[in-house]
Amino acid sequence: MNKKPIFQNTLVASVAGVVGFTTLWSSPAIGETNALAGADQTSAAAAAISPFAPTIPNKTPAPAPAPAGMAWIPGGEFSMGGLAPNDSICSVATMNSVKDSQPIHRVYVDGFWMDKNDVTNDEFEKFIKATGYVTVAEIAPTKEQFPTAPPENLIAGSTVFTPPTNAVPLDNYFQWWSYVHGANWRHPTGPDSDLKGRGNYPVVQIAYADAVAYAKWAGKRLPTEAEWEFAARGGLTGKMFAWGNELKPGGKWMANIYEGQFPIKDTGEDGFAGIAPVAQFPPNGYGLYDMAGNVWQWCSDWYRPDYYARLKLAGVEVARNPQGPDKSYNPSDDQPQRVQRGGSFLCTDQYCTRYMMGTRGKGDIDTGSNHLGFRCVKDIEVKQK
Repeated sequence: MNKKPIFQNTLVASVAGVVGFTTLWSSPAIGETNALAGADQTSAAAAAISPFAPTIPNKTPAPAPAPAGMAWIPGGEFSMGGLAPNDSICSVATMNSVKDSQPIHRVYVDGFWMDKNDVTNDEFEKFIKATGYVTVAEIAPTKEQFPTAPPENLIAGSTVFTPPTNAVPLDNYFQWWSYVHGANWRHPTGPDSDLKGRGNYPVVQIAYADAVAYAKWAGKRLPTEAEWEFAARGGLTGKMFAWGNELKPGGKWMANIYEGQFPIKDTGEDGFAGIAPVAQFPPNGYGLYDMAGNVWQWCSDWYRPDYYARLKLAGVEVARNPQGPDKSYNPSDDQPQRVQRGGSFLCTDQYCTRYMMGTRGKGDIDTGSNHLGFRCVKDIEVKQK
């Protein structure tokens, strides 16, 4: 998301803020179009010929012992990216959600450990107590950053989902996102909120630097986008969701997403209206919880909507341990952005269906929100001879 427009609107004009990763994907600037040519045709052909080749996991057994709270992800080769399901049943939101996740391409990743759950409030609090770290949302913006803002408005805070009371057109997210003074990881929706009884909920209001700092302290790191998707698929090939092709197999909810009319009221049909504690739904094939819905998760890659298409243009047959592009580019946002994955409790087929496998999110590196968290990965320790 873009913090500058939020502050320029909130601090100067008192207008609500917005998170960038819910923005519908827009057309590239001049000179960026060639890499995206043919993406729409990919969706059209998907029904006839699947572009997903079989996932080939590595056979290397899990190293022992397992780090606490982590699952072994064997790595291997898989088809990465996402396609819309049958176009006849897709909403505009669904179609837009997959544009930057094409074309489907082959990727190889080495094995690694991954947190079974998103980092929780209790875990993040241990980090804060051990280090004295201050998160980005707890630091007030400065006059140098926002020279036209009145001093009384330069107050620390973050973006918070604030649903309207009546139905609104879904073309202006300022109607349901606000910059709230005093919102941070301890007070996810503002100073009147707290973490009582929420120790096992995902920590939110986490900017990219906050996630990196925690990971370093824990002896871990953030996953690459390729590692995240390989892990999220749980060994399955080309499925729409982390558990298969049905949103509700046997009528059972498998993730915490948004039900009801967006953005007015989440009816909580999946058991939760808003954020949920971790691990409330079945794990995927690798033992990972909440790889779809609940909260977005930071990845280490810079974001470009045409990154996959550029790999194809470069003639890359199998991308090995890809680290993403060397810089951020988004034609609809001039701020540096990193990839976010998994969707959140606000995802819905009415607006954002990025709980589907392969779909991509993105966010400004200096901004958190009350539906954005993270989990970590850890490399295999190689013993020196």
